Amino acid sequence: MSGDVGKELWLVRHGQTTRNRDGQLAGWDDVHLTAEGESQALALQPRLQGEQFDQVWASDLSRARRTAELGWGPVPTDRRLREIHFGDLEGLPWLDLAPEHKDALLKFDGFEAPNGESLVQLEARVLDFVDTLPLGRHFLFTHGGVIRLLCHRLGQAEFVQPGTITVIDWHTRTLIRRSA
Repeated sequence: MSGDVGKELWLVRHGQTTRNRDGQLAGWDDVHLTAEGESQALALQPRLQGEQFDQVWASDLSRARRTAELGWGPVPTDRRLREIHFGDLEGLPWLDLAPEHKDALLKFDGFEAPNGESLVQLEARVLDFVDTLPLGRHFLFTHGGVIRLLCHRLGQAEFVQPGTITVIDWHTRTLIRRSA
């Protein structure tokens, strides 16, 4: 299936959870999809129909696993595809974050969660996973922070909404498309 393809990454952010709906941080907390999140996951089926991938993976957190099950089917999981570990900030509303945490997350630079993970640590684990992927097309059911991190390497670090598909050519570091 790889053919002429270098390393194409299809990334989908899991469906809606109560945490992202309510503006709260959900890193490694294992929160579940809402009914809307399940609908977003099911809506992936027709968008993926006819697509072929060399590998399909999901984060081991239930919101990404469930999105994969509903949108594609059962897939292997890997902890390296998890969201950033927000440590003491897990579950806090965005509005209640200290200004320095908000600023670092918005700039996507210099963030380090107290008793959690830094962006540098997130990058190391995610790139460790991506670097192990062979050439070809890969579909990854993951989280907003992981997608932002990979897009940041392309010079773009926008937030992506739940259920959004982002496609990048990892070899050329090019955004191919993004669709909600």
